Amino acid sequence: MLGRQRECGGIDGLLRAVRSGDGSALVLLGAAGIGKTALLDHTARQASDARLARISGVEAEKEFAYSALQQLCTPLLDLRGLLPAPQRDALGVALGLEPGSAPDRFVVGMAVLGLLSEASRQRPVVCLIDDAQWVDTVSLQVLSFVARRLHAEPVGMLFATRTGDEALAGLPRLELSGLRDEDAGRLLDTVLLAPLDERVRGRILAEAHGVPLAVLELARRATPGQLAGGFAVPDLSTPSARIESLYADRVAALPHESRLLLLIAAAEPLGDPVLIWRAAALLGVDRKAAAKTQSSGLLEIADRVLFRHPLVRSAVYHAAPPAERRAVHRALADVTDARRDPDRRAWHRAEATFGPDERVAEELERSAARARSRGGVAGAAAFLTRSAQLTLDPAGRARRMLAAGEATRQAGEFDRALELAAAAASGPLGSAGRARTELLRGRIAFARDFGSEAPALLLRAAAEFGAGDPKAARLTYLEAMGASLIAGRLGGGGGLMATARAALSAPPPADRSTPADLLLDGFARLVTTGYSAGAPLLARAVRAFRGEDIAPEERLRWSWLAGHAAGLLWDFESWEAISARFVDSGRESGTLAILPLALSTRAGAHLFAGELADAAVLSSEEEAISEVTGSGIAPYGALGEAVLRGQTTKAMALIESGGKDAMRRGEGVGVSFIQWATALVFNGTGEYDRARAAAREAAQDAAAQRFRNWALVELVEAASRVGESAEAEDACERLAAVCGRTDWALGITARSRALISPDEDAEDLYLEAVDSLGRTRLRPDLARAHLLHGEWLRRRRRLSDARRQLGRALELFTEMGMAGFAQRTRRELAAVGVRTRKPGRGVRADLTAQELQICRLVGRGATNNEIATRLFISARTVEYHLHKAFTKLGVTSRTQLAHRLATSADPDEGTA
Repeated sequence: MLGRQRECGGIDGLLRAVRSGDGSALVLLGAAGIGKTALLDHTARQASDARLARISGVEAEKEFAYSALQQLCTPLLDLRGLLPAPQRDALGVALGLEPGSAPDRFVVGMAVLGLLSEASRQRPVVCLIDDAQWVDTVSLQVLSFVARRLHAEPVGMLFATRTGDEALAGLPRLELSGLRDEDAGRLLDTVLLAPLDERVRGRILAEAHGVPLAVLELARRATPGQLAGGFAVPDLSTPSARIESLYADRVAALPHESRLLLLIAAAEPLGDPVLIWRAAALLGVDRKAAAKTQSSGLLEIADRVLFRHPLVRSAVYHAAPPAERRAVHRALADVTDARRDPDRRAWHRAEATFGPDERVAEELERSAARARSRGGVAGAAAFLTRSAQLTLDPAGRARRMLAAGEATRQAGEFDRALELAAAAASGPLGSAGRARTELLRGRIAFARDFGSEAPALLLRAAAEFGAGDPKAARLTYLEAMGASLIAGRLGGGGGLMATARAALSAPPPADRSTPADLLLDGFARLVTTGYSAGAPLLARAVRAFRGEDIAPEERLRWSWLAGHAAGLLWDFESWEAISARFVDSGRESGTLAILPLALSTRAGAHLFAGELADAAVLSSEEEAISEVTGSGIAPYGALGEAVLRGQTTKAMALIESGGKDAMRRGEGVGVSFIQWATALVFNGTGEYDRARAAAREAAQDAAAQRFRNWALVELVEAASRVGESAEAEDACERLAAVCGRTDWALGITARSRALISPDEDAEDLYLEAVDSLGRTRLRPDLARAHLLHGEWLRRRRRLSDARRQLGRALELFTEMGMAGFAQRTRRELAAVGVRTRKPGRGVRADLTAQELQICRLVGRGATNNEIATRLFISARTVEYHLHKAFTKLGVTSRTQLAHRLATSADPDEGTA
């Protein structure tokens, strides 16, 4: 068999990797009948020394969340107790072993990775997944997740699929094409009992298109007369259609009871012989029918009921008359236990129904709720869609269609969700239903492009909720405010000012203001009236989010906005506290849709405290999650770390790529962040003209708020350095208007004013800045205050005082690893006659990126299991990388490693 191999060593390469202790994955891609299943059989024979786990997707099971995963994991459940508690619990809920809230599919993925890793400690494990195109959506996502994280565990995963499913994109693959004519001819000869007319032979080979199963079936089904003269050879559009037609012909030749037994087996996805025989008895099918069925070679009935090929199942089911299919589903529903398997029973009842049926629709609605509780939002969407189709009442149909649209959005199928929203909108939804439809559309727009269209849609939804549901209206206005803040200058007609003005018209809270109410009113007043009007309300909201009396759901949903508010208020202590709680809540909930934002918020607080290694750990975790989920925000943490470390080359690469990505997503706040970061890079290297240009751009974006304020700080420094005193003074005035009375605000204001003040005032302002910032944990800002004061003293020829300030600045910059500013400080010290030693070689030069991530987490006291969970790899992979790091660094314990990290100065990187 021919194939085109991409980025893989084929099946033999996969087995070699597994036997040598490495993980490997491969996707076999090809048409029906091309030989994928035969290759899986071959692999199973070749891997006789391994533990085999084989599952097969079934079309009728595609809507049942985690059904394929249940097949894979059930034999391994004795190892479940070895998993970390969050993974163990998530897997239990997903497989229906215990109750609980819907687990995040990626936490379930980590659990499956852990199970396979533990199983492979005894002997290698090879997983064979046939007909992956019919595996339920969430199981395929989990299996793909696991396949991408196989590293240091002897586990192989071989997928066979007809289509290039998006979930499997990027995995090594082997595309199977048809047999060459001479090979197909030799295969044909193996099933011929008599000589074949050459014209007929050519016709069969042409019709088969090199598909092995088509060659065999065309030859087997042709009569002697057809083989001799070439009459009535099927001519269908595709090889799979030809094969299915041939199977349908074979089925049609069987007695009625045998055909009915085949149809029952085709409609029952589990292959359970007990269920099949019970349904057969209800339909009057005698067990003698099995003899003819099995002798046909189409079906095997043993411990499980297995079809010769998935196309047989498809041919049987689709060739049957609709009335007969409904009768079979009705019988299967009657014999399915309503307590043990209510969802399959409901699905069979739905397939047995001709026309609307409210009782069945209600059953499907309950099944949707159960599917959602296990994290199967795709399954919930399917149940709700079918429920809506069976609903006669127009209002009920529209309500269920809208619920199906929301579940479909959560499953990430945005186009289909919009179709369902449009279908719902065509019915009598009422005001609340119309509002929820606009809310659904707004959330889809926000998920797609981070807000360029979302604010206007969310505002319409909020207005529609209005006085009828004031709580929903206010929360939707706050969603619109968040979307507008992220869209920023790219928000178009639904810009921040329009959103803030609309929010002021929101109905007042029914009772006392919640923290979310305070955020909404505070941001609305800050945008429309100014800092002094909004700051008191935002301060109350920030205090509430620092406290204990806030619901977990509210903390998860709005902490990023509360952290943003703390930054606007120059309240670093609150920013730290809120971001730390935000990360803890995100981890506890296992909500990976939220966790990247939480990690980014927390990483920002670490950066401003000069804790660059801690920020790097969180940024690495954020990148790992974004890679897993396919989501992404501007590289706030990674870029911030690169800028402060003085890694100019890396920073400029991130600035270029991040800026393009932010523009593409409509993430205006990301554009402003990148411009602020650019200004910080060039102020660090002393390229003030370039810093001024970038800072000026960011400072003009009123919607960016925090980054605008921080850009004003950089603009004052850059403009003052190039002699643009008027611009520096204007920026300083604008900065003073948005600063409160915190030590951070007082220190930044004093430092900025010192840059534009006459000598008689500047000295006191520099000392005030050092004093105020010295009372905070904002070491980078404190070090910069010492640097600027030292530079000022050197220009006044007060060399002894300058050495003292510059020495303290260099000490701080070096401790933090801020190489760019440290190099600028060394130049200043050289000018006052102080020679400094260049930092030595650090651990960054010796370790790979993955090893460095793992070592940093070890340095913070994390266990191997905790590291594995955070970086989405197995504990075995952590052990592997840690062993390599120990060898490279010459350490033998985690304590020695932590000490080496703490005492090793990283070298300057990039251009400084």
